[in-house]
Amino acid sequence: MRERADHLKGQVALKLEAIKNMGTGDMLMLVDTLERLGIDHHFRKDIDLALSQVHREEPAEIVSSHDLHIISLYFRLLRQHGLWVSTDVFDKFKDGTGKFSQSLSNDVRGLLSLYNAAHMATPFEEILDQAIVFTRKHLEAAKGKLRPPMSEQVNRALAIPLPRVMPRLEAVYYISEYQQEEGHDTEILELARLDYALLQSLHLKELRDLTLWWRDMYKEVNLPYTRDRIVEMYFWAFGVSHAEDHSRARMIHTKIVALTSLMDDTYDVHATFEECKKVNEAMQRWDASAVSLLPEYLHALYIRTLSEFKEFEDILEPHEKHGVHYTIKAYKLLSTFYLKEATWVHGNHIPSCREQLHLSGMSAGLPMFSVAAWMGSGCVATKEAFEWGFGIPEMLRACGEVGRLLNDIASYKKGKNKKDVASTVECYMKEHGCTGEEAMAECAAMSEHAWRKINRGCMEIKPILLPAAHLAAVNLSRTSEVFYVGGLDAYTFGDKLKDIVTSIFLKGPAA
Repeated sequence: MRERADHLKGQVALKLEAIKNMGTGDMLMLVDTLERLGIDHHFRKDIDLALSQVHREEPAEIVSSHDLHIISLYFRLLRQHGLWVSTDVFDKFKDGTGKFSQSLSNDVRGLLSLYNAAHMATPFEEILDQAIVFTRKHLEAAKGKLRPPMSEQVNRALAIPLPRVMPRLEAVYYISEYQQEEGHDTEILELARLDYALLQSLHLKELRDLTLWWRDMYKEVNLPYTRDRIVEMYFWAFGVSHAEDHSRARMIHTKIVALTSLMDDTYDVHATFEECKKVNEAMQRWDASAVSLLPEYLHALYIRTLSEFKEFEDILEPHEKHGVHYTIKAYKLLSTFYLKEATWVHGNHIPSCREQLHLSGMSAGLPMFSVAAWMGSGCVATKEAFEWGFGIPEMLRACGEVGRLLNDIASYKKGKNKKDVASTVECYMKEHGCTGEEAMAECAAMSEHAWRKINRGCMEIKPILLPAAHLAAVNLSRTSEVFYVGGLDAYTFGDKLKDIVTSIFLKGPAA
């Protein structure tokens, strides 16, 4: 399978090289196909060069085109790759009143492309707000008249827009849909299926090894009040990157998520306030002698935490070990956020919505997981990336806000633990005297704004840091969307994730 896949990679690389000298529209569609099939990582340099050239030259074909699908692809793909494109490219699709022309309503493929492109908006781009409302209205109206695979693609996008969906999840669906498209490339399709099968085998091996590790860990720490969720923990790391060369990073990241989950549940559902203070004191000292500060039931967890981080350091190469230092600092910082929340809970303090989100966006853990995600990830894990990440730039804070807001909407619908801090939904209700439905709508709007800050960050960041930003802020936020789609909490209530896990890890793309 590997030999055949390697041969096909060479063939597809030749197609990508040849198409650069043909139409820009054909090149954009090929790049979109490779990305949605999940095989773009094999051609990353070629794709980056091709899109950079299009961005520099702004070909006449794009300037003169009135093909909504192509213009939307151009806008979305370049922005997703950190290249700024003005919203002026959509002016040609407006009528005399400045609104999108109703004549577009019959172009379903174009509408879907515009809908997805508009979700690459940065804050306060009103034309893209209009585009989302316009396209959503017409796509909703067209749903019952569409045939597969367009009907499935529209339904998926209306649930989670394409720029916000996990790439591997899109690949599961699109590989089977691509073969239904007229004129599909059989070599590209064969490579996508082979590549998926080879990676699926690796992912199952990782899950097996992590399950054995977790059984040992969970038994040793003996904290029955904590969540037993190893597959969901792995899913966070898998969502950051599913590539073969990030296997070591996924294993490390999953173990950090697991340790964090145990600490989080201790703060949230079991420890007294005095014990919470002792847990944080021990975490800040980060030394085996500090175990004496803790109640006996937490001794095993603390010692195991220190030993796991030592093991991470041992398996990393000398030039990679700096990542452990930054991740430990981030882990300690997360503990202080948990303690602050415990202080609010035990003091019956209900903060303002802004104050609550400022803290809980950090305690959601995603900014810390961003730093942890880079350990063992090769050339992405530079010291500059860790410095940038530990400084919690706006886009990493926004990533935490996306996770927190989606989580709070889900927990408000489901009901929360008695010891949980007041959520953003509850704080907004109290502060503004509104209903739960109104507060959830406002929190959803705040999550949308956070996504727009992430989009802006990807286009403003130094190019050398963009791969790290994509792994962390973008892909962790995409994973949050899957965990909490439709207002569900599939991390705490794992049965909600079962169908997705089965599709990705066991079934794979339909034949």
